[in-house]
Amino acid sequence: MGKWDIWFLHASTFFFFLGMAVVNPLISPLAMNLGADPFIVGTLAAISSIVALVFKPFGGVLGDRGLRFQVMALGSFFGALAGGFYVASIFLGSLTIFALGRALHGFAMALFFPSSLSTAIDMAPEGRVGETLGWRGMMFSFGNLMGPALGGFVADLLGFQAAFVLTVILSLLAIGFVLIAHSRIKGEVSLRSHERHEKPSYRALLRPFFVAASLALFFMSLAYGGLNTFLPALYKSLGFGTRVFGIYASIMGGASLLTRVIGGKEADRRGPLPVTTVGLGGVLVAYVILTFYTSPPVSYVSAALLGAGFGLAVPSLQMMALANLPRRIRTFGSGIYTMFFDLGYLTGPIVLGYIAQLKGYAAIFPLLPPIMLLSLLIAQLPRFLRTDGEASGG
Repeated sequence: MGKWDIWFLHASTFFFFLGMAVVNPLISPLAMNLGADPFIVGTLAAISSIVALVFKPFGGVLGDRGLRFQVMALGSFFGALAGGFYVASIFLGSLTIFALGRALHGFAMALFFPSSLSTAIDMAPEGRVGETLGWRGMMFSFGNLMGPALGGFVADLLGFQAAFVLTVILSLLAIGFVLIAHSRIKGEVSLRSHERHEKPSYRALLRPFFVAASLALFFMSLAYGGLNTFLPALYKSLGFGTRVFGIYASIMGGASLLTRVIGGKEADRRGPLPVTTVGLGGVLVAYVILTFYTSPPVSYVSAALLGAGFGLAVPSLQMMALANLPRRIRTFGSGIYTMFFDLGYLTGPIVLGYIAQLKGYAAIFPLLPPIMLLSLLIAQLPRFLRTDGEASGG
């Protein structure tokens, strides 16, 4: 396996998630143009996440059958197909076709994400799993950071159809890079013949390092879902423009990009658990600051700390959860692990939304530090319950 072969996989990750993110700022405006009421607008925005949540184990099982690259290519194909459905929904003025496109995009993510994550671990150079996950996370974040701006710009300049055609093109580029990566490694990370015929044992998913990382991710994403939903709402209620949260999100995303690779490298050197602890601790401090200073410019300090903490915690949590799993079930494990993010991100706005309805948006932010403290404490579980070979969680 060549030194740079992993970068073809990283490129496929970048273009796949860039293609998804291009659509994000266009969902609500297009749905409204097609006559959707607010409830339908919210439902259309959530369809892809719900479908991805349901089908990620299926995508993981397919990947563990020795079909990881084929599954990634198929996921990218469904991403391109979703773009075609979006274009058709405009020409036909159909909300139903648009909803089907959102479902296809969710299914595409369910196929692509688990195999992409587990293959990055398999292709990582010796002793550089964390660094490889850090670079992969940077490609993921960069795609999600660029996509909304790119989609909005193209839609304003050339119309919704052009933006959705761009989604198709980016998804096809992802397929190309997946196929290049597959051809270059020529099965070097595929399961051995005897591994394909072994009956997979999923008991490894009950080991402390996997359980702790998954539950810590759940509570981290629950708090993050609440932040992403209710901080913009609070700013609107205070009379700020949408630009204020846009700056907050940009600072957070930029700080996360800067620390992803650092977090991965440090996880390789020190083990994932110490780096996870520092990262989650940084997120906890950020939420404490936000509790007392929700308005800019001081709130932007919490944005920088949040992004830096996420950048350290995400690759180290992935390494903690997945690096020690048997290869025979690693893709399925990746699907289950990432489901905890989806569950938290979907649960946060619902649970915290009920509280916001009773007590107002400002009441949400004092709840975020206790949620993050729970995430931080759960992540320490492997220190006390680790088994042989799980020192420091990886």
